[in-house]
Amino acid sequence: MASTSPAPAAAGLRRSAVRFVVLLGVLSLLADTTYEGARSITGPFLAMLGASGAVVGAVAGFGELVGYAVRLGSGRLSERTGRTWLLTIAGYAVNLLAVPLLALAGNWPAAATLMIAERIGKGVRVPPRDAMLSHAAAQLGRGWGFGLHEALDQVGAVLGPLLVALVVATHHGYRAGFVLLAVPAGLALAVVAAARTQYPNPRTFEADEQDGPTGTGLPRVFWLYLAASGLVAAGFADFPLIAFHFQQAGVVTGGAVPLFYAIAMGADALAALALGRLFDRVGIAAVIGAALAAAAFAPLVFYGRAPLAVVGLVLWGLGMASQESVMRAAVAAMTPPDRRASAYGIFNAGYGVCWFAGSVLLGVLYDRSLAALVGVSVAVQLAAVPLLLAVRGRLRPRSGQAARSGR
Repeated sequence: MASTSPAPAAAGLRRSAVRFVVLLGVLSLLADTTYEGARSITGPFLAMLGASGAVVGAVAGFGELVGYAVRLGSGRLSERTGRTWLLTIAGYAVNLLAVPLLALAGNWPAAATLMIAERIGKGVRVPPRDAMLSHAAAQLGRGWGFGLHEALDQVGAVLGPLLVALVVATHHGYRAGFVLLAVPAGLALAVVAAARTQYPNPRTFEADEQDGPTGTGLPRVFWLYLAASGLVAAGFADFPLIAFHFQQAGVVTGGAVPLFYAIAMGADALAALALGRLFDRVGIAAVIGAALAAAAFAPLVFYGRAPLAVVGLVLWGLGMASQESVMRAAVAAMTPPDRRASAYGIFNAGYGVCWFAGSVLLGVLYDRSLAALVGVSVAVQLAAVPLLLAVRGRLRPRSGQAARSGR
């Protein structure tokens, strides 16, 4: 009688999990192509429709704030109802369909409404999607799973603005750019529908995991980690502020700014993969190392000329990669699977509020003192390190994780 071994079943489960992570990565690539492409021209589009600079800033800031705040409710709703896929698909539909509809906006209030709706849609779908991603990533190493997803995501973040720039450069205008983005939006909706059909219950990827956090509530370490992540977010300058400085200080010409942004996004994608592998080996120490390195971006981008600014942008991309990959992976490592969606909702909402507050503060400081901006940025980010050190030791690679990730 042939003996049965769990090895083939485990290998098949891991292959299925890898396919699911890649599928979600392709989905994010197409989604980012859509809305990052749109965000590259919404400012001048609003101006064309008669909006003032104050209106542009207010719409962008309010959209981000509401988009992060809604994640709190989305995570809890997903957890309580079990409608993870429904919320994910609904969020993607609103997030993506709002973009081509901008081509029909005849005035700035209509365009502003669609821009805010796009942010709300993203906010609705992020916590349930991240919870599903965390279940699959448990099979291949959470750091690697989230890092691979972030790398694919950033391909879209670069591709979208480049496609739109090409359309605008060939004198077809902003509306034609929004119409073009209906293509990746439609493909993304087809991918999310396929993912739902092929993987109706991603929670099963983590069903046999017994060595992770258990319980019905969120552990104290989660709240400590949220405080540390909030400090990292608050001290991190938005790229629009960096781009504004580049033009004001004559670091680069206006036409070169997208190239510098592409460099930062490329660094983000590569760093996400490296940090993912590192996180699976050393845990929270990878987050600490990234925070220490990324804190040096501010003096380089705000005081350096072009060569040093490029180095600063690479470090900025490293910081973004950490925030979008291993910092999210760590949330999964410290929370029970059945509370994962709620945990991501709380984490994203708190992180977003801190990011918004920090962006406002750094913007005010830029108008008053460049030295103060750099000092506050570095100090606030470094203030997170003692908290992260306190978290370290409570988060360790899960047993068997190295084997699942091929090490």
